[in-house]
Amino acid sequence: MEASFAKMRTQVMDLMQVHNLIDLDTHLATLADWKASGRVRYVGATHYTESAYPALEAAMRRHTLDFIQINASVAERGAEQRILPLAQERGMAVIVNRPFAGGDVFSRVRRLPLPGWAAELGCTSWAQILLKYVIAHPAVTCAIPGTRNPRHIVDNLGAARGPLPDAAQRARIVEAVRAA
Repeated sequence: MEASFAKMRTQVMDLMQVHNLIDLDTHLATLADWKASGRVRYVGATHYTESAYPALEAAMRRHTLDFIQINASVAERGAEQRILPLAQERGMAVIVNRPFAGGDVFSRVRRLPLPGWAAELGCTSWAQILLKYVIAHPAVTCAIPGTRNPRHIVDNLGAARGPLPDAAQRARIVEAVRAA
């Protein structure tokens, strides 16, 4: 954790997370001290697989976390059942990694034309639809699309325009991807 401060060339870190729940109790004890002293503003815990949700849920109940970071997408919906509602209940911000399921969801929709209802959401690509699906969940604070391609970055930013889908529109997105 000290190396992170050195690499970032800072004395105060806005967010420091324990990745993949490794040695969680020890790291969170240190981070709680650092937060109390003003060295870290927010603390959190992360994981990238649904198989870790029981352990993450236990950590969310046992610890005071400001953030969690999880995988969630139209193709990876396990977090919607218990993790996202618990984050809302406990007042935890949620960062979503893998909003495109590691790119797997694109293989399902790549050959499909953009649905006519995409225009209702101001979307001009499947990437925008998929990102809006994730960030429209009331528990989600932000998503990390994870791309290196500048064209994809510009396209992803298009998800910031227009309305977010409501529950019925989110269900329509799920059905469109399922049918693909």
